[in-house]
Amino acid sequence: MQNRQILLKSRPVGIPQPEHFELKSASVPEPKDGEFLVENHVLSVDPAQRGYVNDENNYAPPVPIGAVMRAMAVGKVVASKCADVRVGEFLYGWFGWQDYCVGTRASILRRVDPAQAPLTTAAGVLGINGLTAYLALHDIGRPKAGETVLVTAAAGAVGSIVGQLARKAGARPIAVVGSDDKGRQCCDEYGYAGFINYRQPLEPALRTLCPKGVDVFFDNTGGEIADIVIRQMALFGRVIQCGTMSIASWVPPPTGPRNDREILTRRLRIEGFVIFDHLARYDETAAALATMLKDGSLRHAEDVRTDIAQAPQALVDVYSGRNNGKMVIRLRWAAVDDRWSQLQRA
Repeated sequence: MQNRQILLKSRPVGIPQPEHFELKSASVPEPKDGEFLVENHVLSVDPAQRGYVNDENNYAPPVPIGAVMRAMAVGKVVASKCADVRVGEFLYGWFGWQDYCVGTRASILRRVDPAQAPLTTAAGVLGINGLTAYLALHDIGRPKAGETVLVTAAAGAVGSIVGQLARKAGARPIAVVGSDDKGRQCCDEYGYAGFINYRQPLEPALRTLCPKGVDVFFDNTGGEIADIVIRQMALFGRVIQCGTMSIASWVPPPTGPRNDREILTRRLRIEGFVIFDHLARYDETAAALATMLKDGSLRHAEDVRTDIAQAPQALVDVYSGRNNGKMVIRLRWAAVDDRWSQLQRA
């Protein structure tokens, strides 16, 4: 048995490209006392991975050159010397872009119940993407009936969930996307009341679709779009800073319009959200989202690749907006997957 691994070959500046990685094989490791061996089934591809490999990262040491690419994954425990981790259970955690990983309790983000939903969802709508959408929107945004909720990267893995949750709360969600096709998808599938293609003039579109201003701004991109939206916020608006995908590089720090007076005169609240601050709420939130999936009130899309070698290009595709839903790399199938496939066909 071999363990295929995607390693970081060189340090990127800005968005990592396929040439910054290499695919190698190694022996499958053996767990020691307090450890377990997980066989990865689904690898997650996330915008945050850019921060994992850049020197501009200011919240965790970057992935060392020659090390396995840091990533979340869903896998099955195939050997265990850890007292409370049993062989056969599925876990979602920090298992990297590889076939097999030796982990500890600290590696686990959530124990996965395969009866809740297909395994791929544990890396997306029931993983950090869905959890982020649910907790950030409700804890910080607190949308009220009739309010306008503007969401950037609205067709993405987080934004597509935010629109549906905002609609459930009685609010009026508006999508900001990079193409008319994605805008129509947001309206037809994710409950958005309208969309703005940011490749067209943004300010007039905002004034037309948000005539009373934006009450809740769920921002996944930052940059120039955020600078413009801030000037269209309603009084006592709430800004959720969830991502900064549009910033090409943080070295040197970019500069832009000064929004101090907008924040003051509009009485805005701006708060950053990082899902890893909320570990204790993962299970209850995933259960709530799983219930919505089962009753058909929550929809999600997945962009599934099937070759581990495709992972670096998949990350590039996420940043360029070429993905259609949550991006994952599916390495293998399990009996639970076959059961879900049969249910879907039925």
